[in-house]
Amino acid sequence: MTQQHPITPPPELIEQWMQVHTTKYDLARQAAQWGADQELEACCEWLSVPCPSYGRELRNARRPELLSLKERGLKALLECYRYIPDDLYSEITEAIESLPD
Repeated sequence: MTQQHPITPPPELIEQWMQVHTTKYDLARQAAQWGADQELEACCEWLSVPCPSYGRELRNARRPELLSLKERGLKALLECYRYIPDDLYSEITEAIESLPD
């Protein structure tokens, strides 16, 4: 009896991807991402046995949420605040915060 490897996408999923993706590159990228996600989830589950937060921390480190341009600007400003005069820092912060999310 042959068993399918746990990170091999099922044939139905591959057929679904083939209907959506137009190039071999797109299909390969989707399959690689799916396999990496399966591996990450297996690792997170394994790490959660000794401590539930380990799995969450690993997932957050490996699949961080993408920050908006506004969030990236505020983060960058915060990282270099000591080099900017207080009044200018306040103006820049106010300008960035006025941007839409």
